[in-house]
Amino acid sequence: METPSPTQIKEAREKAGLTQSQAAALIYKGLRTWQGWEAPVGEKGHRKMDIAFWELYNMKVALNAHK
Repeated sequence: METPSPTQIKEAREKAGLTQSQAAALIYKGLRTWQGWEAPVGEKGHRKMDIAFWELYNMKVALNAHK
């Protein structure tokens, strides 16, 4: 599994129907951190999402979809 791109992160969040704040809260992170993950590479504030957070996010979205 690779580190997701900002586009992949944004598309996954939008597909789940979550705001940035909701997505961040789902994995116990702050809004600014999530915004940094969605910021384009090279833009001020961009951060790479750790693969563990990406995996946790996807697992929790999948679990919530089955409720």
